[in-house]
Amino acid sequence: MQKMYLECSNCDAKSVSFLTHCTDAEASLVSAAKSCSHYKKGQSIFYEDNMPLGIYCLSKGSIKLTKSNKDGKEQIVRFAREGEFLGYRALIAEEPLVATATCVEDTICCFIPKQVFLDLLESNHVINKLMLKSLCHDLGIADEKIQSLAQKSVRERLAETLLFLQKTFLDEKSVDSSLISVTLPREDIANIVGTATETVIRLLSEFKADKLIEMDGKRIRILNKDGLERISHASV
Repeated sequence: MQKMYLECSNCDAKSVSFLTHCTDAEASLVSAAKSCSHYKKGQSIFYEDNMPLGIYCLSKGSIKLTKSNKDGKEQIVRFAREGEFLGYRALIAEEPLVATATCVEDTICCFIPKQVFLDLLESNHVINKLMLKSLCHDLGIADEKIQSLAQKSVRERLAETLLFLQKTFLDEKSVDSSLISVTLPREDIANIVGTATETVIRLLSEFKADKLIEMDGKRIRILNKDGLERISHASV
């Protein structure tokens, strides 16, 4: 981790962050109170079971949120990209953090102290409403994940996961929208799907043989999006 300073006005994520709804005075308070850090791929930003001292806003990069069971095995809860903010649910609820945030790639993240954030919620009704909307959105995603695990086969869930990763890590600057722009270990993909790594490796080989995907180095390119969508919706 390397400390740095980043003006909110110069942030790559300013167009999608909730901070765009701050007044000039509120933006100045946030800018004066926040701290920014550059994290390398694989470094963790915060850990589950710790009490949140503030919230985190991603300026650049991507993060995976993982939860560990009693045996130490990790489960990927979700991913976050630039412009998203983390830790607000636990902070508002006054509960420990439920996941560990680990960088999937080099990431720049800003930390906003607890009281500054709570004051924003109190004074800015637009931000308050946005937080409520984000909480409801996250709840909806969790419900969909539970339904998928309960009703879909592993093959269907893998197709769904590949489409999800393509959408989540879409590089708007790239002309190749079919390429999943992030490199994830097969263990991470298996973690998302909810199955063994060996099963994912076998099914990826089958998808490749069926011309649904191809490998570009360590990254996956989707060749037949419609075919994957048909597979992912087979149980619906």
